[in-house]
Amino acid sequence: MRLVPAASMRTILLAMTAIATVGRGASAQRPDSLAQPTDSVAALKALSLEQLMNVEVTSVSKRPERLSQVPSAIQVITQEDLRRSGASNLPEALRLATNLEVAQVDSRQWAISARGFNSTTANKLLVLIDGRTVYTPLYSGVFWDAQDISLSDVDRIEVISGPGATLWGANAVNGVINIITKDAKDTPGLLVSGGGGTELRGLGSARYGAALGASARFRAYAKGFTREPTVFPNGQDAGDDWHAEQGGFRMDWDLSEGSHLTLEGDLYDGRISQPGAADVVVSGHNAIARWSRTTSAHSTLTAQLYYDRTHRDIPATFGEDLDTYDVDLQQHATLGTRHEVVWGVGYRLINDRVANSAGLAFLPPHVTRQWFTGFLQDEIALVPDRLRVTLGTKLEHNDYTGVEIQPSARLNWAPRASGTLWAAVSRALRTPSRLDRELFIPGQAPYALAGGPNFHSEEELAYEVGYRHEAQALAVTIATFYNRYYGLRSLEQANPPNPLPVVIGNGQDGESYGTEVTGEYRVSGRWRLRAGYTELRVHIWPVPGSTDSTHGSAESHDPERQLAVVSSTDLPGHLRLDGVLRYVGAIANQQVPAYAELNARLSWQAAEPLEVSIVGQNLLHAHHAEFGAAATRQEIKRGVYGSVTWHF
Repeated sequence: MRLVPAASMRTILLAMTAIATVGRGASAQRPDSLAQPTDSVAALKALSLEQLMNVEVTSVSKRPERLSQVPSAIQVITQEDLRRSGASNLPEALRLATNLEVAQVDSRQWAISARGFNSTTANKLLVLIDGRTVYTPLYSGVFWDAQDISLSDVDRIEVISGPGATLWGANAVNGVINIITKDAKDTPGLLVSGGGGTELRGLGSARYGAALGASARFRAYAKGFTREPTVFPNGQDAGDDWHAEQGGFRMDWDLSEGSHLTLEGDLYDGRISQPGAADVVVSGHNAIARWSRTTSAHSTLTAQLYYDRTHRDIPATFGEDLDTYDVDLQQHATLGTRHEVVWGVGYRLINDRVANSAGLAFLPPHVTRQWFTGFLQDEIALVPDRLRVTLGTKLEHNDYTGVEIQPSARLNWAPRASGTLWAAVSRALRTPSRLDRELFIPGQAPYALAGGPNFHSEEELAYEVGYRHEAQALAVTIATFYNRYYGLRSLEQANPPNPLPVVIGNGQDGESYGTEVTGEYRVSGRWRLRAGYTELRVHIWPVPGSTDSTHGSAESHDPERQLAVVSSTDLPGHLRLDGVLRYVGAIANQQVPAYAELNARLSWQAAEPLEVSIVGQNLLHAHHAEFGAAATRQEIKRGVYGSVTWHF
């Protein structure tokens, strides 16, 4: 058996990775996305640790439940966490979730995943913003440069590590990120913020909220920023500076007692420099309508409809216009004293038009795809307040592989009020993307790489055991997992022993296993410490008969360990000092060395409506590498910026 020569394989891998540079789109898979909480957590800084653990989350069961009792490895990033972190965008904010891998690639690109398989085209993590799935059908992942949400409008971010496919659908394989913004009633008045610095050269935002009669509220916002370029390892400017602007609105009506309607939407536009070529263009808009009604003390019905349009143009390389239409219906009902049932159905349609180039092509360039889904989950109280079992399954039909089934079973045991033990087994799928079946390099025959017409879904069988303990001043969560993968993406010779073309196939299996430990300690009323540690191993191997020699090097770039410590301190004189120290182990198959970095924020509440802050990012090094092959990687520079926020 003759394998593809190393030089040719490197060229093909670089070409596939270049699809990440194709940049940043949105929606098109098929997870249901309805659960929307109404309680704000804006005042979390005043709560005790016990009260924090009683905050309601919705991402695990698609219904409100106490954080301390959910049978899953979940972390919650609150609005107070976001404000005190000094994060200026969503990927920076996600570093606060220690169960995620978050690596900055360049000025605009990020590699983000959970429990392994990280890459710039990571495809096993589902991300939702107010029920809208931010997903690109090009590679089953997220273009992070298009998700520039207003962090001041976020109520909380719920981050699950582990499968969520039974409720959320395909691609919720290793985790779910659910971003939930505030109800319009929680954002009254005028909020103005602005500033700038060395790397984040300029930033500004404005938001206004008010009442519309006795039963309706609205808010509108606008924001923008400019960023400096990253550098190459020798310190030379990488020429990838960029700027973007975004605006949007949200309206909330209490139509009647127990009936609520939300309308919201966003519009954005960005320009990204690239050496020797015209700017990359990233733009789009979206709109969501969501209606919920409490039909009785034991039943809630929710319906949601959204439209999402994304545009991306990389001159002489690639262009795309994607339209996504999505509708969902969901009901939560309590049956008797022992059953909590959640069920739902949904439909999604995407219309994807690609402008191909000489370097690469998606063929056919214009496709329309549909997804039909239904799910049912029943949480059964075997022993009230002590022992529960949750059984459920998702049925999904897609145009690539037909009907897929994704069941799960969870056991949740609370032997005492301060502790919860859970165990779970799940089947999750990563369904085919356009990259898997329809990518061709170069753009015309003869091809060096071709999509696999028979590429089928990647399968995961996931096993998890975890324990959560809470006391008056201390909360600790430990989660251990083992995931077995079948049919992972591979690069196969079409006509051996001829090295080319290479066809994308399902010729690899794999496994991942590890432990996640998170803890929070209230040292005093003014000082709070949080920490998280992850130990991870990922192994990928070719199945018998496969000609793939990459051993997953294009699919998984993961450090074996990560550690983060977050400190939040209230000082005298209305000062606050916050710091995040993180350590990330080496990424062996990219030869990225281990590194430690420190972010810090000092703020002063000059008056009730006025806050002044200074933020330092990546303070320990002039510049450092986080991701990418040694020959092409860019490094992230130290940065400092100041900001002023005034709430009228």
